[in-house]
Amino acid sequence: MAWRGTLSRSVKEIRVLFCQSSPASAAAREFVKKNYGEIKSRNPSLPFLVRECSGVQPQLWARYEMGVERCVNLDGLTEAQIDKKLEELAKAGESAKAK
Repeated sequence: MAWRGTLSRSVKEIRVLFCQSSPASAAAREFVKKNYGEIKSRNPSLPFLVRECSGVQPQLWARYEMGVERCVNLDGLTEAQIDKKLEELAKAGESAKAK
């Protein structure tokens, strides 16, 4: 998970949206609970926003340079799969910078 230490170089903001009580958002809630501290400690200047909203489908958003944003639906994913999606969003930001 070395990519977590360089997350702020490729992503300008991370947002996680989920419902406080729905089973579909359970993995997203657990992901935030278990990983927020580590991600923030490795990237203290990176905005990592957690948004709770009743009935919303779990989503992971990444904002890149020049306001470009990408969203991934987290419905039905496990914590490990959510971590993989965050890594993919981070790598997408790296490759966008390389162009």
